[in-house]
Amino acid sequence: MSDSNPAPSLYAAREPIFPRRVSGPFRNLKWYIMAVTLGIYYLTPWIRWDRGPSLPDQAVLLDLANRRFYFFWIEIWPHEFYFVAGLLIMAGLGLFLFTSALGRVWCGYACPQTVWTDLFILVERWIEGDRNARLRLHRQKKMDFRKARLRVTKWVAWFLIGLATGGAWVFYFADAPTLAYDLVTLNAHPVAYTTMLVLTATTFLFGGFAREQICIYACPWPRIQAAMMDEDTLTVGYREWRGEPRGKGNVRRRSKAEAEAAEQAAQAAGPGQAAYAGTPYPGLSPEADPTAATGAAEAAGPGDCIDCMACVNVCPMGIDIRDGQQMECITCALCIDACDDVMAKIGKPRGLIDYMALSDETQERAGKPPKNIWKHILRPRTIMYTSLWSLVGLGLLFALFIRSDIELTVAPERNPTYVTLSDGSIRNTYDVRLRNKHGEDRVFKLSIKGDPAMRLQLEGTVYHSVNVPADTALLQRVYIVAAKGSAPAQTDATPVRIWVEDLINGERAHKDTTFNGKGN
Repeated sequence: MSDSNPAPSLYAAREPIFPRRVSGPFRNLKWYIMAVTLGIYYLTPWIRWDRGPSLPDQAVLLDLANRRFYFFWIEIWPHEFYFVAGLLIMAGLGLFLFTSALGRVWCGYACPQTVWTDLFILVERWIEGDRNARLRLHRQKKMDFRKARLRVTKWVAWFLIGLATGGAWVFYFADAPTLAYDLVTLNAHPVAYTTMLVLTATTFLFGGFAREQICIYACPWPRIQAAMMDEDTLTVGYREWRGEPRGKGNVRRRSKAEAEAAEQAAQAAGPGQAAYAGTPYPGLSPEADPTAATGAAEAAGPGDCIDCMACVNVCPMGIDIRDGQQMECITCALCIDACDDVMAKIGKPRGLIDYMALSDETQERAGKPPKNIWKHILRPRTIMYTSLWSLVGLGLLFALFIRSDIELTVAPERNPTYVTLSDGSIRNTYDVRLRNKHGEDRVFKLSIKGDPAMRLQLEGTVYHSVNVPADTALLQRVYIVAAKGSAPAQTDATPVRIWVEDLINGERAHKDTTFNGKGN
């Protein structure tokens, strides 16, 4: 007989998170980082950089049409993509380094998802009010005029932010003023409008609605970070041995004078020392916890946490840091600001929630000072990441400074490998690609070094020099002719070096190749 009760659903609808506004050093740091990163993103395409009359004057430009990447005074050609690969490697190693030292600080402060979500929440707060007002509006079932007005105003503001985000992105791939004019006059390429539409939609949805769901379900980094962290990693945590037992009925049995005395003692101890005395942890025996010997009355006393939920209400991920480290935590430290504010109001020392390392837990439970912060940061793992990051960076700088402004590649003609001319001399054909990386036209002179019986000829000119336009690669066909009966004409292969010289500054470059004779 089948069960008439339907199986319970395993799906739980997402409950939107409405973080409360908080003030403090970590929140201020996030404001500064958000302002700087958004300023860089939106304003960089409009910065001008004079490279000469023949080159674009946009400071940062990904010129896909001409296969160039311009970054202020640096110009990357397609064959120099190893610079981009090196920068990506440095970015990865930097992420490993910061995660190993300070947890998910990238996620909490500089990740684009975090930055734009912070911006969207800020706009939402300006329009709809702080957490309680937004909660009431969300729980209001009836869509009256006020709710509709607030919703539409918020969505329009979000859409404009998304549009600016998509527009700023496409400006990196073309001259920003020109493209902006073409976009407004509807003369831009359809690819530009499509890219803007896609980025506008994703920014609107990710920053306005998905928010923490992107971090939890779409981003792989929360699942990878554990391999980068160890017991010495500084990350946001709750000192349960100080905060428990919690509860609102435990309000302030320690006088304000005692709190001030504790703060003075912490300051006198110096940086990196214990900010408070050892707090007994309920359930531990005197043998396991040295502070338990202070007496049953103290052991039964209240913890510092008053269960005000401030740390939960300000969390953009909607978690309770008092439950321990969780995959959802992005280490934004807003819970630290909220808790410190509450501790100041009730006369308790700060640091109930703080950046801390697991390796310090035993010492802090016993009332001893934790290790100095630099001992947590400077350890073999972080030193290794820093060394690798520095080596890659120095390698890129070395490659950048030694690269030449003129280059050539030589491709011998393989079919046929040589041609016998009417006078009996042997001729080989080569396709020489000359690269002029200067911002103005240059005259390049070609010459060869090898057996004296060989001479050089350039197709299309009787001279040995050719004009190469600014910032281009010119394909020039070159002939090397060996006199009849000479050693190069009779032997299988003769080494030869093709030289190119900039007649303005004397800079030279060369490539080695082979001359094929009749013996081939």
